[in-house]
Amino acid sequence: MAKILIIDDERAIRSTLREILEYEDYAVEDVDNGIDGLELIRKNDYDLVLCDIKMNRMDGMEVLTEGLNIKPDLPFIMISGHGTVETAIEASKKGAFDFISKPPDLNRLLITVRNALDRGSLVTEAKVLKRRVSKVRPILGDSQAILKIKETIDRVAPTDARVLVTGANGSGKELVARWLHEKSNRSGAPLIEVNCAAIPSELIESELFGHEKGSFTSAIKQRIGKFESANGGTLFLDEIGDMSSSTQAKVLRALQENKITRVGGEKEIEVDVRVVAATNKDLLKEIEAGNFRMDLYHRLSVILIHVPPLTDRKDDIALLTQSFLDEICNDYGMPVKKISEAALEALKALPWTGNIRELRNMVERLIILSDKTITDSDVKAFANPSSPAVTTSGNASPQTDFDQFTNFQEYKDFAEREYIKFKLEKNNWNVSKTADDIDIQRSHLYSKIEKFGLKRGE
Repeated sequence: MAKILIIDDERAIRSTLREILEYEDYAVEDVDNGIDGLELIRKNDYDLVLCDIKMNRMDGMEVLTEGLNIKPDLPFIMISGHGTVETAIEASKKGAFDFISKPPDLNRLLITVRNALDRGSLVTEAKVLKRRVSKVRPILGDSQAILKIKETIDRVAPTDARVLVTGANGSGKELVARWLHEKSNRSGAPLIEVNCAAIPSELIESELFGHEKGSFTSAIKQRIGKFESANGGTLFLDEIGDMSSSTQAKVLRALQENKITRVGGEKEIEVDVRVVAATNKDLLKEIEAGNFRMDLYHRLSVILIHVPPLTDRKDDIALLTQSFLDEICNDYGMPVKKISEAALEALKALPWTGNIRELRNMVERLIILSDKTITDSDVKAFANPSSPAVTTSGNASPQTDFDQFTNFQEYKDFAEREYIKFKLEKNNWNVSKTADDIDIQRSHLYSKIEKFGLKRGE
């Protein structure tokens, strides 16, 4: 039942409104002045306030302003016997949902009350959904490396120091970046993410800095870049090691001067952005190879956080697995499955090339394919069917029939085909990512795919 507060210094109006609203099954309280009304708003949770504008002890506009300071999402309907267009406009500017003249028309009153209550419900639902969507997963683990990362985040997050997060694919670099933002003074502003490896080199500058209309063939309208979108907040540059040299120079200038210029534009735009970068590459080696600017590296790496691969923190696998079991089973609306100690040991023995992301996918697969309790047999059968079998000691056990090959070249082609197929499937057939993963040129990988006749879903 919706709860409504009436604030009006005329007893007759309060009685009339109360009678109408209670007949419609609303819970109603009333008070004859704004000061007492604000006190009730502080103490109680109301779904709507009906407030007179002209009152003795406190003007209704003051009540509106103070009330919204106390409860920003509380709908106010202002009522007045001296209603004018100017008064209605002023009330709307101050945050009122609507304005009704005295004496109120019954149908108009009830429709406005219903609309205000519906809007309040939508605002509440939107906030709940937003919390669910933007909820940052906890960083799970009791290993020394993870405890050190958590401590570093707590120390660094409240500052504006730039952070460079390093680590293998799937190890949790993005999660570290999210917590740096969540615990910072910028958490109320946006966290904007850019995957530098996923954007073609010819579009990355437009993506970061925006462009003016007509600056290139497909620029049919002006576009705001990620630096501007993140103004006041945090910009997360993932896979920074894949950024082109020309873009590196412009990013360096933006970090030095806190100014950017849109592609095709001349105006300098000031931006207040904290940059957190991440990479799976050794940037010092990239600098030696001439692929990354040393001055940009030093700008980005004020604080360095290295996220260890899962193989270096296998003691955390049990905790991570249980967390994924709870989370995934709840998402599927099913009872949480149990996992045996032998199954956990079998998981620890696997070669975690995909790190945390791979572990979560495996747990999801085990939940779907296993019975109520996940056993070590389930792990061996379902955990990673595309990889070679693994013994409990962690050594690969080859399953290939070598007698099928007449010469060494045939075996080399077979091994190369299977390796490329495995990497493509692991990266969901993202050719660019796979080429980077196995350290060959993208064009070379395309040639290999054609040579071996590889097809998605094969």
